[in-house]
Parts: sequence; structure tokens; C-alpha cells
Amino acid sequence: MRVALVSKALVVGEYQRKLEALAQEPDLDLTCIVPPCWQEPGGRRIELERAHLRGYRLVVEPIRFNGSFHLFYFPSLAARLRALAPDLVHVDEEPYNLATFLATRQALAVGARPLFFTWQNLARRYPPPWRWTERYVLQHSAFALAGNAEAEQVLRAKGYRGPSACVPQFGVDERHFQPAPCEPEGPFTLGFVGRLVEEKGILVLLEALAGLAGPWRALLIGSGPLRELALQRIASLGLGERVRLETSVPSTQMADRLRGLHALALPSLTRPHWKEQFGRALVEAMACGLPVVGSQCGEIPNVVGEAGLLVPEGDVPALREALDRLRRDPALRQELGRRGRERVLQRYTHTRIAAETARVYRQVCRLEVEAG
Repeated sequence: MRVALVSKALVVGEYQRKLEALAQEPDLDLTCIVPPCWQEPGGRRIELERAHLRGYRLVVEPIRFNGSFHLFYFPSLAARLRALAPDLVHVDEEPYNLATFLATRQALAVGARPLFFTWQNLARRYPPPWRWTERYVLQHSAFALAGNAEAEQVLRAKGYRGPSACVPQFGVDERHFQPAPCEPEGPFTLGFVGRLVEEKGILVLLEALAGLAGPWRALLIGSGPLRELALQRIASLGLGERVRLETSVPSTQMADRLRGLHALALPSLTRPHWKEQFGRALVEAMACGLPVVGSQCGEIPNVVGEAGLLVPEGDVPALREALDRLRRDPALRQELGRRGRERVLQRYTHTRIAAETARVYRQVCRLEVEAG
């Protein structure tokens, strides 16, 4: 079974561990097509990290309109697919994106079965031409992978009638993201990892920290349009000596940063254009045995389960109380950390997600045989 996986996300080295796990499937011949870099909105440029390359081919193709989720595409993909002659083309993009539309057409042109991935958990109606590209992809794809349960429901509401499965895009490497031998010394240290945007709840978190009693520290990792406002809020709330803001951390170093924390918070906020689609930082922290606090936003409750504390969205007092519970109770931290690690091993490792993805590939090929 020859599979071509087209993905801008796989420029990130840590994510390539899933490819190594997929490549271990004995019936799978895998080629991954990635751009040389990806330009994040707000200016951050992510260069291709060649970190985990065993067992599959990594092919670098240029892209046009780098940095535009809707408009970017691979201009030489058609020729590449003709040379590879894959059985399946897995387009790791939303169905309304131009890249997905073109790759779906190009896959069909070489006799391959196309499938796509979606995180979109809001039933948004797009203007032309995105509505048309989405409709084409939904009508012509052999399979849909949804990163969360609500995304699968959105697909059905939009008229998708093909087979689908709920499989997160990426997991974590449990050997790399693993607990420290013991909690770090010093005061209770809380972490936040995410884009510095309103919907990630960074300002809510700072308000909660402002009234948090006892000795504590906080490490915020992220960049985005609210960076300057966050720094101003840190200063105006008198948190400058307790809160440190770090712009970015390479994916290969994130586990070490997490092991220096006592807990992690992700107080995301639902907005008309967005709600939490997964919360990867939560899974990485849980893999490291950290207790987590999340809001009841989007997919967060499903990811955390019984392995963390959940609070209402935007509820500063409730968030502060949850953080204080963790600060004061090492036994609670230990128990929630144990549950989180166990939940990740059961659901969210690269190996587990790769196995589920490989089952999807086999199902698509089986459907093709039956149809033939």
C-alpha cells in the first residue's frame, strides 16, 4: 500500500515521530511531502526540522502563498504524485483549503484515493470560492479524518456522506515526554503553552494569578498579537517578579521545559470564529505526569477526562481556586499526574495514533477493492 502524505505541519520535528511509527506498519510504503518552511501568522517562521526520518521518504516541495492557510498550495505536487503512483493521498489539511482541493483533484487524476483531515469544530459557512472547494472535497474524498468529535459532526451537517473516523492529527512520544524522577524544587511553578491570543485565555490566566496566594512562579511560553498587552498586564498586576514570558521553544526541547513545572493551565475561551480543537499542550503535559487545569471549552473536557481540573470558561475565581488547590496539595498533583500519564498512554501516543491511521488506510483500500 503506497501512501503519499501531504502536510505542512510535518515541518515540525517532534511530529515526525508519528511518521516513524507509521513506517513500522509492514504493509505501508510511506512518502511524506512537506514544504521547506512554514510562515506562521504574526511573523514566526518554522523551518523544516529533519529530526525523525527512519523508515519513510521525506520529500521537500516548494509552496506558493506561504503563510496563508486558505491559499497556499504545492505547485509541483501533480508531477510528484505521477512519479510516486500512490494508492492513497492523505492531505493533512482542512477541506476548504486550496491545497486540499488541488491535491484531491491531483490524487484522483493518478488513480489514487484521497482523504483529508479536519479540526474544524464550528459549523462555519464560507464564502465562495472556499465554499465550492470544500463542497468538492467532501463529495470526492474516500475518507475523512476528524481531530475531535465535534469536527466529525460538523462534516455530517455539511453533507459529507463518506466514511470517517475521529483520530487526532498527532500524538506524543511517551519516551520523550515522560515524568521527571521527582517534582522540581522551589515554589509551585505553573506553566502555559500556546499562542498569545485572547481565545487561549492568557489574560484570564494573568487575572487569576494576580490573586493567587502563597509562593508561586509562572512560565508562559508563546508568541502572538497579545504579547505586548500581556507584558503590560503582567506589569500592571505586579507580577513582574513571578511571571516569565518565553517567546518560543523548539519542539525537541519542550519536554524539558514541562518537567520543570508543577502544573499546566489552558483556560481557553470559545469565540464566534474558534473554540479549542484539541489542546496539544495539555497532552504533552499529561505525558510528563503534570496535573492540568483546563476550561470547559471545545475538546478540552474530552482530552482531560478525569485526569485534571476543569473550570467554566472565563471564570477567574474558579480558575484561581483550581490553581490554589494544586499549589497546596502535592498528593492531588501526584494523583492527577498519574491519571494523565495513563490516559496519554491509552489514547494519545504517536504509536497509538499511527496504528489508528494505518487502520484507516487499510479500510480505504478495502473499500476500493470491494467497489472494484
